[in-house]
Amino acid sequence: MQPETKYARLGHDRIAYQVLGQGPPDLVLTLNSFGHIDVGWEEPGYALFLRTLASFSRVILFDRRGTGASDPPPLGSLPPWESYGEDLVAVLDEVGSEQAAIMAQLDASPMAIFFAGTRPERTSALILANASAKYTAADDYPIGVPGEVAEALVAQLDQLWGTEAMVLQVPSRAHDERFRRWIAKAQRTVGSPRVVQAYMRAMFEVDARPILPLIHAPTLVLHRSNVQFIPVEHGRYLAEHIPGARLIELPGVEGPLVWEMPELTLDRVQEFLTGVGRVAEPTRVLSTVLFTDIVGSTERAAALGDRRWREVLNVHDELAHRLVEEFGGRLIKTTGDDILATFDGPGRAIRCAAALRDELVGVGVRIRAGLHTGEVELRDEDVGGIAVHIAARVMAAAAPGETLASRTVQDLVVGSDIVLEDRGAHPLKGVAGPWQLYAVARP
Repeated sequence: MQPETKYARLGHDRIAYQVLGQGPPDLVLTLNSFGHIDVGWEEPGYALFLRTLASFSRVILFDRRGTGASDPPPLGSLPPWESYGEDLVAVLDEVGSEQAAIMAQLDASPMAIFFAGTRPERTSALILANASAKYTAADDYPIGVPGEVAEALVAQLDQLWGTEAMVLQVPSRAHDERFRRWIAKAQRTVGSPRVVQAYMRAMFEVDARPILPLIHAPTLVLHRSNVQFIPVEHGRYLAEHIPGARLIELPGVEGPLVWEMPELTLDRVQEFLTGVGRVAEPTRVLSTVLFTDIVGSTERAAALGDRRWREVLNVHDELAHRLVEEFGGRLIKTTGDDILATFDGPGRAIRCAAALRDELVGVGVRIRAGLHTGEVELRDEDVGGIAVHIAARVMAAAAPGETLASRTVQDLVVGSDIVLEDRGAHPLKGVAGPWQLYAVARP
């Protein structure tokens, strides 16, 4: 459940904050310099990231003044960067935290650097993710963005901010219609394009490099190896200029750490803060399970012979790996002539099944597919639970070339452009009661 949003007072101003988990340690998480702590919880991947952090720390979230659910700044002005420290101290005092680890990402990083340097007594540790002390280039900082490029990026926001086009920040979720709608909504709740342009121009003017040698808290720098806007050289610079800082380069291309291989980030953060890595205990999560099966595989194998059939299966497996990854899913296993994959949204699972079916027609292979959304148990590299069995039984009821889905999937895609046709009630082997099944007519 989403934690209750409360308010800390700073003079006449109110600062919205949330607390989840028990700790110790206390961990302040600031993923952007502006945001909205309530709207973030509407995205399951974001919520799961926060809950995982809260499994080994007390997570403190807040919207600094001028953003999200907190009071706005005076008309026509922006909150100064140092106001982050004032706001955070007010929140820490309100929740009874004498000292906390500060974790900041992207454009929030200069504020966290400023806090750690000026309030060392309140900072137990510092974590900087895909961060930079200075974003624009200078004679003594050639790795920054040229000024004209920075201004062009700011100008683009006039057309792109608050639209689904901003999913370009998270390419791993580009095929997820629900996610695209959420990210556009989340941006609109922050402010208009003009307000955000003002924030971005202020960010490009920041230079926190003089503060780096003054930071004495244990520091972890996490940086993806192929982030285009903030190359890994920025992370290396931070690690070289903060005394005793440790740099870990992560694979990937996305600036936000929440969606692309989040387990890598979470493992490193837990080990850094607690000295103990995360234990891979069974976890239950809501997923859409996809099963596919090659129609008439035994007959096809006999007709083609072992060598040719193996070549066909190799193509099948390569396509499955590529398409599941493209649609943001997780391929659990391929077992000869079938696959098992999971997705965090039914729309992408349906589109993946359709794409795999169409691609395999080119090599003379027909598949049937079944989908069900439910709670699954994560077991290291495998999944289990009744939802997995139901998806397998739904697939078994499908005709050649057909994709069948359970009623749960039907309910979750209402309002999208996916068309499902009622196929009536079916008994599913080993599962109680008749099940209403739907055929995918148009993904």
